[in-house]
Amino acid sequence: MTKQNQYFPQSVSHPGETLEEKMMEMGMGPKEFAVRTGKPEKTIIAVLKGESAITPDMAIQFESVTKIPAHFWMNNQRSYDEYIAREKRKAVIQDAVSWAKQFPLSDMIKKGWIHAVSNMEEKTMELLSFFGVSNPDAWHDYYFNQELKVAFRISLAHTSEPYALSAWLRKGEIQATELPTVEYSEKRFKELLPEIKSLMASHPVDFFQQLQAICLKAGVKVIHTPCLPKAPIHGSTRWLNDTPFIQLTGRYKRNDAFWFTFFHEAGHILLHGKKDIFLENVEYSDKDTDKEQEANEFAIKWTFSKAEENEVLRQQAISEADIVRFAQKFNTHPAIIIGRLQHDEVIPYSLGRKFFETIDFN
Repeated sequence: MTKQNQYFPQSVSHPGETLEEKMMEMGMGPKEFAVRTGKPEKTIIAVLKGESAITPDMAIQFESVTKIPAHFWMNNQRSYDEYIAREKRKAVIQDAVSWAKQFPLSDMIKKGWIHAVSNMEEKTMELLSFFGVSNPDAWHDYYFNQELKVAFRISLAHTSEPYALSAWLRKGEIQATELPTVEYSEKRFKELLPEIKSLMASHPVDFFQQLQAICLKAGVKVIHTPCLPKAPIHGSTRWLNDTPFIQLTGRYKRNDAFWFTFFHEAGHILLHGKKDIFLENVEYSDKDTDKEQEANEFAIKWTFSKAEENEVLRQQAISEADIVRFAQKFNTHPAIIIGRLQHDEVIPYSLGRKFFETIDFN
């Protein structure tokens, strides 16, 4: 039975009401019923008032006196307990609506991250299910208070958009679980870097699928999660249990930016181990600028090194043909060279624009 067609009654009575009716039918008061069942009279009175539950032991004893099967009493009690729990849950959901409104719900629905439902209470339930938490306090403990430092070691409390950012991160976790898990090998990942560099240089149409497959050989998961409007992040690196996990957005929709970000994140995995989470283009209290610089240097080495850049700069005048020749020599993509030289204001932005490849995951 699906969530949509489940039926939950508006009201369920405590089994004590049924017991009271049966006792009246039998012409029996609480004291006599207590004696016959071997239970204290105060326990029977508490059941009749709906203040105490019928236990399996009591249900068996009631069966002997009332001739009503024990499973009837237990089913009644279970139905009542579920009803009370759902009523309490309704109150939790209503209180959580103001929390849910702080997320970019419409964009999450458009992207298919949560289901399109009719009212805020249902959207709140969808959001709690998306995060895998029972209430907003649990979300705060995980993303703000670092209650599970083995899973999420930084606090988003002081980031500019913690709600959208947490949604983006959570979506990545969900996507990562859909990929097969292979034991991580640092040695194997290092060995595969030249193959990944060659993929960057050729940049085929299915480059991302190939990148995922190559990285999985070493036990590294790479996924693409589109940006949310309030979380313009480039990417992140973290470990899920013992598996390194790179989450990318392709935010600038250009191959030079995409590949630099990938190698930056790969640098975090190989240089910095399991203890940190790295969020690119996000300011947070635990951010280590030295480690970010180390990752940048790693990305420069594997995309277009300083030595290679200096060799290009020794040219008196740099033409598009020169850039293609150097890209072939260095096993990189012309857009990587052009992007770097434009960033350093060595060549005009009009030169080599045709070499940039558009990144579009849609």
